[in-house]
Amino acid sequence: MVQAQPFTTRRKTRVIALQTLYEVDSVGHDPVQVLARLMDESGLTPSAREFARDLVDGVVENRGELDSLITEYAPSWPVSQIAAVDRNVLRLAIYELMLSREAPPKVAINEAVELARAFGSESSRKFVNGVLGSAIHTVGA
Repeated sequence: MVQAQPFTTRRKTRVIALQTLYEVDSVGHDPVQVLARLMDESGLTPSAREFARDLVDGVVENRGELDSLITEYAPSWPVSQIAAVDRNVLRLAIYELMLSREAPPKVAINEAVELARAFGSESSRKFVNGVLGSAIHTVGA
């Protein structure tokens, strides 16, 4: 039996960022309000809260560029037709890979695959891993 990995603070923060981005993408709620609500419910440390804000703000501010990159790395899949969870996992991961560069590329990809496994469909993990595998060649890692 495979045991689930415990959530690290960074992973928990990425989960909250993903939940925020998903809600914003799905129903158009204000990202600042959604993130504030989820962080209040989570008990994140001040540094984790800052990381969550950086992730959400970065994805929201760069959404057009991120969607263009997703289109480049997954040309057979129009962004609007990618499942909402997968689309937002990819936005988050590509933001971390290409723009934020705070996490090492392999860490950003591993975290994205774990998010896809936890929140996406049965095929999400492979899809996200494949798209990010294409993206990593651009980053040069």
